Formats: sequence, structure tokens, C-alpha cells
Amino acid sequence: MTKHRKDTDYLFLASRVRSLERKLLTAPRIEQLLTAGDVAVCSQLLSELGYEPIHDETSLQVSLKQQREAVFSDIARFMPEPELLDVFRLKYDYHNIKTLLKDRSGGRLLMDAGCISAADMERQYAESGNWQFLPKEMADAAREAADVLAETGNPQRSDFILDRAYFAQLRSLAQESRCAYLQDYIRAMIDAANLRSLVRTERLHADPGFLRQVLFDGGSVSADTIAAHAGNGPAALYRATPFRVAAEAGEEAVKGGSLTAFERACDNAVLLAAGKARSIPFGVEVVLGYLAAKEAEWTAVRIIMSGRMAGMTADAIRERLRDQYV
Repeated sequence: MTKHRKDTDYLFLASRVRSLERKLLTAPRIEQLLTAGDVAVCSQLLSELGYEPIHDETSLQVSLKQQREAVFSDIARFMPEPELLDVFRLKYDYHNIKTLLKDRSGGRLLMDAGCISAADMERQYAESGNWQFLPKEMADAAREAADVLAETGNPQRSDFILDRAYFAQLRSLAQESRCAYLQDYIRAMIDAANLRSLVRTERLHADPGFLRQVLFDGGSVSADTIAAHAGNGPAALYRATPFRVAAEAGEEAVKGGSLTAFERACDNAVLLAAGKARSIPFGVEVVLGYLAAKEAEWTAVRIIMSGRMAGMTADAIRERLRDQYV
């Protein structure tokens, strides 16, 4: 990492990002997509934002894939600290490991936006049958997950091992970055993951011992505190955090309320942490905020277009949508 980062190091890239933000998916644009006559009209509207034509689920995935690759490639060209992009790339690497553990021919389920080329990962794993070609932390987690999957046949348990390694790497990146904004953003991601685990465990009346195994360190509320208060509802635990509203929605979900509303509230809280970059004129925060915004946009495009192609009503799709960055 750069030892003496200056905001002016990002002056050019921040200016470029502010220009790119004009093409982000806004609330008015979302309404256009929800009320457009058909999928073809939606595709035309999205083409104005740089998306390839979409007419079915396959073309939707291709369009999103090409957008992700283009965005990361464009930002990486000018990024003074390209290692910070790993914050957004790592999840695709871990997704690909999970996919290959379940099926060595991951095919189109693999996502090529990680630190490691999906094609290279698939090829090297197929040829070697092991994970030695990965960075050490990732390789150790992949081997452990593979062992657990082979012993138990339980993909959920192997996924938990990989998720734990993923969040540990994110925390390490955030600490090394010396960027308070990035540290807050990663903390929010961990809070969302832990709150989801707490709500699901309480909703299913699962063993509290199981809960502690699926919690991650580094959130606003410690994993030990969450585990110790399991069964008492999440609202009190998160009352003094940015996840107060999400926790209240989670408490309703535990009682049988909407899981969709709860999931949406969690994602909105994470995006709110990312949105703090909107008030910063230039600096690394502007770039990281933009990438968080694009992640939210890709989720929205997938929800909207899948819903439209499935014949869902605008209101039904709207219930599933999260807030946007702009």
C-alpha cells in the first residue's frame, strides 16, 4: 500500500468517476425500466447506460459480466493503488472457488471479475486437483473447505469456511489501507452478514451454538456479543448502530414478517456507508464509492430484468429493489 497517500493522487481518477456517475442507474431511470412497454424497451434504455442487449436470462448474465469486466478494467488503468480494487474483486474469486468445489466444470456459473481469471482458476484446478496456485490465505481456505465438503457432504459448511476467509481478507485490506472510509464500509458488510445470520438462526429456532460458527469478527457488534444475546431479538443489539432499521426489520422477520424487507434494509444500510463518498470532492473514497454504486446497480438490473422477463408486476419488482447510490 502507498505509505503517504494524498487526495491529490486521485484528482484525475476522481474527476473521471464523477463524470461516470452521470450514467449510474437513478431512481427515475429505475421507474422507466419498471414501466417500459416490454423487455426490448428496457434493453434499449439500459444500452444508453452501456449495457449490451438483453432479451433472456443468458443475455442478461452476459451483459452483466461484460459490464463488470469493463468497469474494473477502466478503473484499474488509472488506479494509483490497484490493490484496493481487491475489496470488490475478492467476492468473485470466492464465488468461483465455491462453484468449482461443487462442480469442477463450473462453466457459465463462474464469474470473471475476480483477482484471478475464472478461466485460469478452472483450468489450473482441473489440471492439478488442488489449490496451490492460489494466494496462501485463499488456498488454505479452499483446501479446508474441500476437506469439510468431502467429509460431510455439506456444501453449506464448506461455504462458511470460505466466507470466513473472505471477510478476514477484507478486514486485512481495510486495515492496511489506512482509509477510514473503507474500514467503515467493510464493517458495514460484516454487520449485514452477521445480522442476517442472527435473524435466520432465530427465525429457524436453530441451535445458538451453530450461530457462533457462522458469525464473523470485525462488526460494530462483536460476534461474541451477538452469540451471547441470541434469542432476545436483534433490535436491541443494533440500536446504536447504522443497522438499527435493518435490525428492527429483522425482528419482524423473526416473528414471521417479510424476509425480503429485512434483506433490503440490510443492503440499504451497507450502501448508506458507501454513500458517504458522495460528499467528498476527490480522493480514494470517490473511486471506492463508485464501485460500491456499480455493485448496487448490477443487483438492481438483475432484479428488474429477471422480473420483467418473468412477467412480474412493477410493484412486485419494486418490493425487491434496494436503494441506489444516486
